[in-house]
Amino acid sequence: MATAGLWVLTMRGEFALGYGESLTLVAAALYALHIVGLGAWSRPEQAMGMSIVQLMVITVVCFVATVPDGIVLPSTTQDWTSMLYMALVAGAAALFVQTWAQAHLPPTRCAIIMSMEPVFAAAFAVALGGESLTSRLLVGGALVLAAMLVVELVGQRRPIEGEVTHLTV
Repeated sequence: MATAGLWVLTMRGEFALGYGESLTLVAAALYALHIVGLGAWSRPEQAMGMSIVQLMVITVVCFVATVPDGIVLPSTTQDWTSMLYMALVAGAAALFVQTWAQAHLPPTRCAIIMSMEPVFAAAFAVALGGESLTSRLLVGGALVLAAMLVVELVGQRRPIEGEVTHLTV
């Protein structure tokens, strides 16, 4: 349901799977694996150490990806400020908070919560960026919100006595 909502939020006319869309799908799959891995291995007392390791890996990957085109440093104070904010707040601090939170929440709940990012982006675009509130934005956002509610409500449901809740092979 959340995936359908994200599709509705991001679709532009006919369905086409080009290079950019393919990269986005691969990135989404890798991010899903990241969420599952953090859910399995993240412990509250290890959040800082895991965050540092993740940041080191991200640094190496970004460095390797940047080397072929050359490294270009910011040229103005405003650019340096923006870069430092993105690196420290949107990067390091956000990664630490995510790692810490995933030590306390199941991966499914984390994935659904994180799927709200484009919903918030659309809301901010309408509120602050002059975007139009369209039926596409409303339907896509409603589907993502509904997915969050379903996960929360199903997670709270208690099995009825005698009900089979899992199968073993």
